[in-house]
Amino acid sequence: MMAEKYSRDGGRWIVRKAIILYVTAVMVACLIVAGCGQSASTTGQVPTIKVGYTFVDHHASLMVAAKKGEAFQSSGTYLKPVVDKEKYELFDNGKKIANIELVVTKSGSESAVLFAQKHIDLSLLSVTAGMAAIDGGTPIKILSPLQTEGLALVFPKDSAVSGWDGFITYLNTKEEPVKIGYHSTTSAPLMVFEGALKQNKVPYTRNPNELNAKILLVDLKDTPNLLPALTSKQVDGWVGPSPHPQVAEKTGVGKIALDLRDLPPQGAWHDAPCCAIAGRTEFLSQNQAVVVKFLKLMAYAGDYANKNHDEYAEIVAQWIGIPADAAKASTIVFLTYPTDTWIKNLGVY
Repeated sequence: MMAEKYSRDGGRWIVRKAIILYVTAVMVACLIVAGCGQSASTTGQVPTIKVGYTFVDHHASLMVAAKKGEAFQSSGTYLKPVVDKEKYELFDNGKKIANIELVVTKSGSESAVLFAQKHIDLSLLSVTAGMAAIDGGTPIKILSPLQTEGLALVFPKDSAVSGWDGFITYLNTKEEPVKIGYHSTTSAPLMVFEGALKQNKVPYTRNPNELNAKILLVDLKDTPNLLPALTSKQVDGWVGPSPHPQVAEKTGVGKIALDLRDLPPQGAWHDAPCCAIAGRTEFLSQNQAVVVKFLKLMAYAGDYANKNHDEYAEIVAQWIGIPADAAKASTIVFLTYPTDTWIKNLGVY
């Protein structure tokens, strides 16, 4: 099923990705219960898993698992540090089953490139980047959701824009398109924002010469460019993932004008797909059992983060170097099973 091609109809995806993801999730659940599947450990080898991730709190499950380390022994699966933030050993029921090497990526798009080059085996990345990679022929599978929420529209700190109605009022006062930035063409904030604009019939463009549009979308290329784009007035506002909206507020650069989960129609963008865990197909086929144990750990760490918000925020703040109060203001929710809304919104992407 993964090899099937996808088509477009009227500019919207008519795809089977949601079904594929659901079946994959069920398969993983089966593996967890049954312990089936071939792995390198069955031949006496301990595999090395190169895991990609980005310096965002959306990937905090990995950071929490790494920092908590052997404190997670009671869960059965845990990490033992070798080199902080770089190398770990994965243990299951007291037995070492893999070496883990962490690879920092700038974005999900870069993770896709590293997958294609076989430089990483698993990655935490935006699900949209993973979908685009699959569409482009990169042999990977999306294994599990990672988190949802944590996306926002940000304006300068002195802006009066607040909420969707306030945003529309602001657009209607401008004679030229309002410049809204984004950090990646395959980013979840952009996909959600574009989806809402289409559903609410707000005209937008990427062409600076198209002056009859209400919004001009501007590619800022990377998350480190989000805050400077506000201060330099390169854009009027931007959509981005946490912790960047929270950092903008806590540093006095910007304000959160709208949480993207509140975009109309009401409730449509709750549990919108954001980040996921993906794996290189060849590696998965050779190391299923070990990968399942890693996914189990990510699920446990995500649940721990949901239940211990302040502690996970402190871990994130120290790991990626942001103000602790910005990390604590994050609204993301970690999940490892696709909800109905999560699956439905993949079709929008």
